[in-house]
Amino acid sequence: MYKQTNITPASRKRGGRCFLDDRSGGSDGLDGLGCSDSSGGLDGSSGLNGLSGLDGLGYSDSSGGLDGSGGSSGSDGSSGSDGPSGSDSSYGSGRAGSSGRSFFAKPLRPITDWLPVSADEVRKRGWSELDIIIVTGDAYVDHPAFGAAVIGRVLERQGYKVAILPQPNWRDDLRDFRKLGKPRLFFGVTAGAMDSMVNHYTAQKRLRHDDAYTAGGAYGFRPDYAVTVYSQTLKNIYPDTPVVLGGIEASLRRITHYDYWSDTLKPSVLVESGADFLVYGMGEQPIVELANCLNEKVDKSLRTLNQIAYLTEDITPQEDDVVLYSHEECLSDKRIQAKNFVLFETASNKIYAPRLLQKTGSQTIVINPPHIATEGDMDMSFDLPYTREPHPRYKKRGEIPAYKMIKSSVNIHRGCFGGCSFCTISAHQGKQVQSRSEKSIIREIEQIAAMPNFRGVLTDLGGPSANMYGMKGKDLRVCEKCSKPSCIYPIVCKNLNVDYKPLASLYKKVLAMPQVKKCFIGSGVRYDMLVQYLDDRYAREYAKLLIKEGTSGRLKVAPEHTEDNVLKLMRKSSFNFFKEFKKFFDKESREGREAGGDKQLVPYFIASHPGCTMRDMKSLTRQTRALGYRLEQVQNFTPTPLTLATEMYYTELNPYTMERVYVAKTKEERARQMEELLG
Repeated sequence: MYKQTNITPASRKRGGRCFLDDRSGGSDGLDGLGCSDSSGGLDGSSGLNGLSGLDGLGYSDSSGGLDGSGGSSGSDGSSGSDGPSGSDSSYGSGRAGSSGRSFFAKPLRPITDWLPVSADEVRKRGWSELDIIIVTGDAYVDHPAFGAAVIGRVLERQGYKVAILPQPNWRDDLRDFRKLGKPRLFFGVTAGAMDSMVNHYTAQKRLRHDDAYTAGGAYGFRPDYAVTVYSQTLKNIYPDTPVVLGGIEASLRRITHYDYWSDTLKPSVLVESGADFLVYGMGEQPIVELANCLNEKVDKSLRTLNQIAYLTEDITPQEDDVVLYSHEECLSDKRIQAKNFVLFETASNKIYAPRLLQKTGSQTIVINPPHIATEGDMDMSFDLPYTREPHPRYKKRGEIPAYKMIKSSVNIHRGCFGGCSFCTISAHQGKQVQSRSEKSIIREIEQIAAMPNFRGVLTDLGGPSANMYGMKGKDLRVCEKCSKPSCIYPIVCKNLNVDYKPLASLYKKVLAMPQVKKCFIGSGVRYDMLVQYLDDRYAREYAKLLIKEGTSGRLKVAPEHTEDNVLKLMRKSSFNFFKEFKKFFDKESREGREAGGDKQLVPYFIASHPGCTMRDMKSLTRQTRALGYRLEQVQNFTPTPLTLATEMYYTELNPYTMERVYVAKTKEERARQMEELLG
């Protein structure tokens, strides 16, 4: 495993290659500074020894950076060939290239349609100085599913001069970090669409072989613990310039958290990174407010902004604050860490969450309440003038796999009220579902249909869950008092308005669009929330549409396990709901086959989840084989920061009951559970 926390140029050898776990996909982009979780990643290379400047592909930075520091050569002595498409001496892996002709729309747009990524592009806009530079571990794709693009466009809309610095070389003389100069207001820093450790390593801590957020799927273009590395680097070069963290990695590491890859309990990422602020969650609104405060030099207001976290030595707890256990207390006793998680999750589940405080050494982490997004906020974010394409610098480096996956998909909402114990969505996007307007969704589909390479097929119309669009509490006053982690487990809340009419109506309108031949559903479907409502006209209509129109061949759903004792710890519904849904699916599929269709229901399962024993795995195997399955969609549990399942893994306790929980921790135990499923 990579060892890097302290920054020393060229101290890290070339890493292995990284692969996007297909279970951790979804739409959460850079999240960037807290935005949508779903892809991006500039290669950060700078061309062959500075020839042709920044990327050697004709978008030249050879005339030097904005601060006169010169363009980066991008070479660390380990450059590789880009194959038949030409030389690319980037500091990442050598990899056979491709022309990528089908990847980019034609005719090519002017380079100024994208946010600038080089000093030359900044000058082409007539700018002599930047207000904000966003540093990301992903490639730059100007698309609403990629967080760096979203945050950049949101800030651009406010009149700020914004540039993207994607995948800078942290292993040479650090000139990539200097080439755009010093921004007037701040650096935004994100690891990218995924936690960099999840991006780099499998559940068994083996190095991954590709990176779906880098051109050509190449590896080695981002460091471990990327937000910490980037932030420390920037603070060393520009000590007086504020650094603002965001994205999934920062968001899930905002308080004391267990880090699976180092097997340690780490403090807030603010402590190790040296950053000034952290924007958690989906950050379009707070990042604009923060930029405005810095622009207007109203420092006192900065610390009152919603959805901002920061460190201070001067804080007096207020009456409504929730004071967490200190980092040192959590280190001293696993039971205290378990209690700390309950305090955090309970407070965070509220619509009007309190301010959180956690002492770390002589400082206190202050986490202000989240911003409450409206439909208008959602529409604004998706309606910005994205090119919907990767930056042209990747033209000769091959496709960006994550972009290929989502370029014809549409995200219709954020947030999830499922509350699964192993899932990071509620800790990042929140429990409340925030939906876009139907008009905004239709506008985006029209934009997709106008793309030169669109063939009439939408690959997804969904979100964190495919079937929560437009759903919320019947009486919001009841919701305001609720701090439960899930609205549908152990039973569906009576106050939840499970109304499928808006979703069924939207789907039918999309299918009726003349530009759309097919509209598939690629997001996860909460079948347990669907099968219980099949007596309802609109729920049944949506279910039929889902199977007949929304399933291209295989509909993937996630029962996760068969055993009630494990499902309880997962906060997942009984496996009986899967059996019921399978009967409905098979019936509808048979009718479809008669019309020439052939569709399958494919279940996902997790091995080695806390509470799961070999006996449980054997029972899972028996039950699924009795249903005719030879399992293929299986993953070993990966402990990611700030989830209930991770706390159970670390403490071997159920934090809510303090009962002991069996945990398969050794590589041998975890391997046996996987072998049982796949054997």
